Amino acid sequence: MNVWQALLIGAVQGLTEFLPVSSSGHMLLVRKLCGIEAGMLFDVFMHLGTLLAVVVVFRKELLSVIRPPFGRLALIAFATLPAGVAGVLFSDEIERIFGGGEFLFLTFAASGALVLITRAVVRRTEERGLTGRLGVAQAAAMGIAQAAALLPGLSRSGTVICAGVAAGSGREEAAAFAFMMSVPVVIGSALLGGMGGLHGGADPLPTLVGCASAFLTGIVSAKLALKTVGRSASIPIAIYLFGISFLSLILWHA
Repeated sequence: MNVWQALLIGAVQGLTEFLPVSSSGHMLLVRKLCGIEAGMLFDVFMHLGTLLAVVVVFRKELLSVIRPPFGRLALIAFATLPAGVAGVLFSDEIERIFGGGEFLFLTFAASGALVLITRAVVRRTEERGLTGRLGVAQAAAMGIAQAAALLPGLSRSGTVICAGVAAGSGREEAAAFAFMMSVPVVIGSALLGGMGGLHGGADPLPTLVGCASAFLTGIVSAKLALKTVGRSASIPIAIYLFGISFLSLILWHA
């Protein structure tokens, strides 16, 4: 992998990590289109770049989480548990079945449907004034959704936010909580990679360039995502997801 390919992969990772379009699905798609190969160590650094973006964009929220009385920290730990268990038990099986990209057309289409569902739920609940604060029930729903989003092509942020607003949370609070939930997920992915030996080497310069690209574009993506949750921009995002679902169907099954 050269520096320009690393720059591209990092930008794709950063731009798609926080928008409801699935970063893992896009990584598979771009590698298929461009013939790019990368090892697990490179992937870990891409996720670390977006982790740093979360820390920068949500630094105030994260600082409040680690201060007493630790109620929000307990909610994040509770919501992270399903994905952690599913990742440990089923990550190899998920990689074996879905890692090749053959089912991307289905999961991309599902992500598009979730975007439209979120939009409809947000509009209905806000019109009726039914949105409430994020509590245990909402955290549980978002945790289960995050476990389901381990499938490549199924947007983690989109699935989790949809579950949160469907369970009664406000859209901004659900979005912020979903992004904070990504912190332990990224750390867990890095630890799983370390346990797996981080197979597949990575050249230092392309890896650092990719990490920096993921970090900078991740900041832009996170800020943009907060402005588009459940709003009119969700329609173009859904159309885009249905479009790349069709593209994935052609690439893998034509």
